[in-house]
Amino acid sequence: MSTDTGARSAENDFKRDTNYIETRITADGRDGYPVEANRYRLVVARACPWANRTVIVRRLLGLEDAISMGMCGPTHDERSWSFDLDPGGVDPVLKIPRLQDAFLARFPDYDRGITVPAIVDVGTGQVVTNDFPQMTLDFSTEWTEFHRDGAPDLYPAALRSEIDEVNDVVFRDVNNGVYRCGFAGSQEAYDKAYDRLFARLDELTDRLAKQRYLVGDSITEADVRLFTTLIRFDAVYHNHFKTNRNKLSEMPVLWNYTRDLFQTPGFGDTIDFPQIKEHYYVVHTDLNPSQIVPKGPDLSYLLGPHGREALGGRAFGDGTPPPPPPASEAVPASNGANYSPQ
Repeated sequence: MSTDTGARSAENDFKRDTNYIETRITADGRDGYPVEANRYRLVVARACPWANRTVIVRRLLGLEDAISMGMCGPTHDERSWSFDLDPGGVDPVLKIPRLQDAFLARFPDYDRGITVPAIVDVGTGQVVTNDFPQMTLDFSTEWTEFHRDGAPDLYPAALRSEIDEVNDVVFRDVNNGVYRCGFAGSQEAYDKAYDRLFARLDELTDRLAKQRYLVGDSITEADVRLFTTLIRFDAVYHNHFKTNRNKLSEMPVLWNYTRDLFQTPGFGDTIDFPQIKEHYYVVHTDLNPSQIVPKGPDLSYLLGPHGREALGGRAFGDGTPPPPPPASEAVPASNGANYSPQ
């Protein structure tokens, strides 16, 4: 139900539950859910890195007018994410207080994690899918009818095999790797996860020292997936998950890569640092029993110069930057680009 849905193996390794609802929304509607404007609601939480991917891709492609977005609060209980940010604690479109209600509307005996992101069919109130890796790819490939003018190609056909390869190792060793460190059940499991994480970050450093983006000369799905972990690294993972060989700000290539993306429209303007920190430090009571949320670090220097322009590349390829987010979806300046604990 949360960003850490999973269990520990016999070797005390953290094993993520990846049994998601695989129903897809496609242009031909082959799963019974055709692409259709204003039919579906994307439910997210700004705190969650997996949900953050969908918020970014939706922004970059300009799907705001086709797919509405519901926002859960940064914390949840053992039952479900909830709409505690909305008046009365009820989503104004779905008319439910908990995301769990949409899952149970379709699967009355649903017994797995209630996770974000999820897409809900507004008319029936039933969840369609929570398969987050496929969700963003479908935004790029199935929802093209509703892309904005100038939408970038985040999953270009000629680069898909390389993007998939990069995404696979980044998921295994970085996106999920930080969780394997944080929720390791033994010193041996933690050491193994820690070593894999930083070995992969070192490899990514070598790759990104020579090119501005992970695959090709513009932003792709691969950059979106890496960014949502890197942007949480110093704020949460370094301390909370004990991924403390270095802070991201002490790894110049990855730090400047993250700053470059953070300053790119559609990326940094989706980040809410107070919500991110509140989620991890309040929900994970096994790791932080006091539920005290650290005041720092000061992340306002994400706005500093990154120098990545020297590597060339065009952020949006043949496309254009997205316009500012709708006012109803904007992150308060004090929570995002100008975040400082002072």
